Amino acid sequence: MASGRWWRRAVSQGWRSLTVWAAGTLTMMILAGLLPDFQLQSDDGDSMTRVAITAALGAGAFAVLSALVWPILVRALLLVPALVLGLVVFFLNGAVLLFALKLIPENRGEASPETAVVVAAVMSAVASATGGALAVRDDDAYRRRLYRLAARRRRKSDEADSCPPTPGTVFLQLDGVGHEVLRRVARDDVMPTVGSWLRDGTHRLTPWRTDWSSQTGASQLGILHGSNHDVPAFRWYEKDTGEIQVSNRPTSAAELQRRAVEHTGDGGLLTVDGASRGNLFSGGAEQVALVLSVAARRGKENRSRAGYFAYFCDPANAVRTALSFFAEVGREIGQSTHARLRKRRPRVARGGLYPFIRAFATVVERDVVVAAVIGDMLAGRSAVYADLVAYDEVAHHSGPFSRDAEKVLERLDRSLALLSKVAEHAPRPYRIVVLSDHGQSPGETFRSRYGLTLQDLVRAGCGLPVPRRARRTRSGAEARSAVRAALHRPVEEGEQAAHRGKRSEPVVLASGNLGLVSFPDVPHRMSKEELDTRHPALLATLANHPGIGFLLVRSEEHGGVVLGAQGVEVPVAELADGRGPLADFGPGAADAVRRTHSFPHTADIMVNSMYDPIDGEVLAFEEQIGSHGGLGGAQGRPFLLSPLALSEPVEDGGALVGAEQIHRVLRRWLREGHGPQVPLAADPIPLENSLRQDPEAASFAVAPQEPQDKSA
Repeated sequence: MASGRWWRRAVSQGWRSLTVWAAGTLTMMILAGLLPDFQLQSDDGDSMTRVAITAALGAGAFAVLSALVWPILVRALLLVPALVLGLVVFFLNGAVLLFALKLIPENRGEASPETAVVVAAVMSAVASATGGALAVRDDDAYRRRLYRLAARRRRKSDEADSCPPTPGTVFLQLDGVGHEVLRRVARDDVMPTVGSWLRDGTHRLTPWRTDWSSQTGASQLGILHGSNHDVPAFRWYEKDTGEIQVSNRPTSAAELQRRAVEHTGDGGLLTVDGASRGNLFSGGAEQVALVLSVAARRGKENRSRAGYFAYFCDPANAVRTALSFFAEVGREIGQSTHARLRKRRPRVARGGLYPFIRAFATVVERDVVVAAVIGDMLAGRSAVYADLVAYDEVAHHSGPFSRDAEKVLERLDRSLALLSKVAEHAPRPYRIVVLSDHGQSPGETFRSRYGLTLQDLVRAGCGLPVPRRARRTRSGAEARSAVRAALHRPVEEGEQAAHRGKRSEPVVLASGNLGLVSFPDVPHRMSKEELDTRHPALLATLANHPGIGFLLVRSEEHGGVVLGAQGVEVPVAELADGRGPLADFGPGAADAVRRTHSFPHTADIMVNSMYDPIDGEVLAFEEQIGSHGGLGGAQGRPFLLSPLALSEPVEDGGALVGAEQIHRVLRRWLREGHGPQVPLAADPIPLENSLRQDPEAASFAVAPQEPQDKSA
């Protein structure tokens, strides 16, 4: 392990030296063409190749002499006054260059003394700039800068002296990294820092199960605020307000946070001396940067975007991130081109702005968030929660088990190593907890397999017009036949009748492999009986489609039912894991469906795609080959990596289920070791109360809000 890291450092240093040498060679060739008293060829002239070789020899000799001779000269001139030394340096540098030119075979390098001074100054400046640009991506150099910053903070500020000796806690969320993925990359040394934590026995790895909505909005809201009640998906339609809530829209994130605080009566996990970095929600923290729930605010009180300015005001940070940004854009273009030429399947389009979106998520967001966390640790804050979204973004388009995604995890591990080193220089001890909000399940898209989208299938099942490409697919033709048989008249007549009426179009939304269908003109959640009356073929069309696993709808007779293929219908109260339509979806599926059924804003029809338990694949209703948002496979199995100094997440080997339970575990850990004394949020309403339609739970709804900016 140590030898491997030594070799990587040696290779990195060698590559950096070669790059500086190449820059010096090119600079010397350009100067030879511009300056009449500086030449790199014989009087008879040489080929360009020979000139390049001569320049390389001259640049190499100058670099070696500068490295060997310059420290001796500086030490010898220490007694020279600073002003005089500043002038002497240029002439000494020129003398070193003249000596280097003399070392070139056959005397091909010549320069007048005054020209040598100019050439030496320019080459030194280019070498310094090139070396500095390469060093900004060097973690060791970056860490040394941070150590100096920490030392200055201790000398200039009383903040460190007033910092309590009790440990602080840093929670790092690796967005979208599943439990099995982390185990594999730790075992294979893709993430050597995580691997060493597990092998050395300093940390424990614990899996946990998400709710039905296995996505960042629901999970992070539950983790930070103790409640993700009434968050059925990443995006959903609310009939009482006529709005579509989208978890990563600033106005929606602010509203979801407000509801969670109202539901629990508590500000969040980070209310006591906390910091929230790169998250959807603030967790009640006073210190926020890149937090979406406060991004829609205007005025001085909004400090979310200040994180960018605080980071990029340092030129070294700006250069470091800019170089990595464009390198990542090139990396994505190369990887996507390679996948296209190799005709890999499954595959989604990765052109347009996506390379820049990926570079922002994997470079800019990562660097800004990590720098903010470092600042929090050096300031001695008690609790920090930060989200790193890099892996999730790449896995959506390249696949959760792809080499592209593995390379992102390698770079995230370097960030973990950096933070671990910074903790050694912080004014108080820190416990680093790493966790994820969900995993990702692989699989091709619903559209690529069947030739139509979920929206096309719903419209066909309702007898509404669909695009020609969808009508030509087998699924579209079967849906139209089912409508024709149910209505006892041609589909075209059914379409005309629907247009003549005042019924609105169904709203069909996708959250990974979870689909939501709502009918806006009906003010309440429609029942199965109402749906069968209005659209006789719709539910059968969806339930019998091979790409769909099961449906959840309200029932006037049973309260709620889960529908499967071939007419299978199971009341929600009788659901059981491993049986019926949920047979393939693993433990906890029945409870997750029951809980979502109790939400006020659950859609008229909740659609979960099929899941293949053998290869772990689902079919995303979005254009993603790594998806999450519903039930099925690795998407519902994230991880919790905690130091052994903290208590066991669960006693007696029990299961961790739901983001709200993770919130209570993290609260307990913050209190351990006399950390911030934050009270536990109110426990969520027991499941059995929800199923009995507890009046307080059933009536939970928000007051109508002002129309939101849909362009946000």
